[in-house]
Amino acid sequence: MQYRDIYEDNGLVVCKEKGKPAYAKYKKEAEVPHITFHDLRHTHASLLLQQNVHPKIVSERLGHSSITMTLDTYSHLLPNMQDVASNSLAKTLFHASTVNEQRCEYLVIAW
Repeated sequence: MQYRDIYEDNGLVVCKEKGKPAYAKYKKEAEVPHITFHDLRHTHASLLLQQNVHPKIVSERLGHSSITMTLDTYSHLLPNMQDVASNSLAKTLFHASTVNEQRCEYLVIAW
């Protein structure tokens, strides 16, 4: 409210009190390598997906209109999804904490 008469709306997410850009300043203060503000968005999504956060949640955080857009963009980060799925199913079916990989392969082929 203090700057409402002189605030310059530049549509920025990170700005100073008067609406001027501030990302470069904060990046310099944090002593982080060069990364564009848009790259932060991709880094955010990539880190969440690599931590097995459900793609629907990532999609919502990014504001994508559908999960399809998120998966089309970031599916290369999830190459082991089939392995994770088959291991989870095998563990459930065989009530095991660890599952023999050959048994999982057989299960996937048989499925």
